[in-house]
Amino acid sequence: MAIDTDMKDSILGALENVIDPELGIDIVNLGLVYEIDMNDEGVAMITMTLTSMGCPLGPVIVDQIRTALFDLPEVKDVDVNIVWNPPWSKDHMTRYAKMALGVR
Repeated sequence: MAIDTDMKDSILGALENVIDPELGIDIVNLGLVYEIDMNDEGVAMITMTLTSMGCPLGPVIVDQIRTALFDLPEVKDVDVNIVWNPPWSKDHMTRYAKMALGVR
């Protein structure tokens, strides 16, 4: 079953509360979240990347994602898959994130 738009929006909204500790911007506006899905058992599957491969804060961000998503009653479990392809770049950031960080 594909995730419905309302549920996807709810998950994205929850993920906007997950702030990258280094940059102070949420992971959605940074463009770190590549894919969101949810299966019939209520497992939210997040495919994302980090700003750098050696990011020591990866486990912290994953914990924050789990905490944020468990606030949604539909979410029974969370599976975060960190990928390095495609690599993250500033081009993935929203206009808001670029303005906040002074990136052109």
